[in-house]
Amino acid sequence: MLQIENLAVYYGESRILNSVSLEVPSGQVVCLMGRNGVGKTTLMKAIIGLLRARVGTIRLDGKDITQRPPHERARAGVGYVPQGRGIFPYLTVYENLLMGFEASSRRTADLVAIEEMYALFPVIKQMRGRVAGTLSGGQQQQLAIARVLVRRPALLLLDEPTEGVQPSITLEIEDVIRALRQRGDMAILLVEQFLDFALSVADSYTMMETGSIVARGPVSSFDEQAAHEYLAF
Repeated sequence: MLQIENLAVYYGESRILNSVSLEVPSGQVVCLMGRNGVGKTTLMKAIIGLLRARVGTIRLDGKDITQRPPHERARAGVGYVPQGRGIFPYLTVYENLLMGFEASSRRTADLVAIEEMYALFPVIKQMRGRVAGTLSGGQQQQLAIARVLVRRPALLLLDEPTEGVQPSITLEIEDVIRALRQRGDMAILLVEQFLDFALSVADSYTMMETGSIVARGPVSSFDEQAAHEYLAF
């Protein structure tokens, strides 16, 4: 589904990503690991089009989207849940869900899709009339994920979904990711520092260090001791 080849991204004249190649097949979860500042979020922003690739290609379902603007990538099926959630705090939960359709090609509310989100995240249904800024951090994270999922993206990018989230909701998010993986029609790229969570939901891992890929493989082959130098435990 997602194919990245030899991607290089710069801030000014400083190279942040160096010849990054990555593949995320449909129906699988790939966890992107590494310490803070190694380029994980930069890669996410390059995929959604907020940062331009100077070298390399990004393909979605075989189509080259490297030069396409962010709104076209979103309508092509790229969904992004940023670190820090990025909800609209002064809108209600329901209004936040409606905002998810702004990035859709149809741009009209799909009530069936909203009901699907209520089924995935029952607390969202219970609080649909509440102002989103009054929700707990974990509930806001659930809303942020639901707002993206409501338009059924082909590629889901999750940047630190467990950050600042209470353990009970972390387990609920874990169940949602597993359900999406089992459905088989979505590719998921997950940036995550919580190692147990990452290894429990991912099919494979990719390790980054100073803007480059330094290790990759199935989670069954993950060696925590060997990875220690690249991770902050």
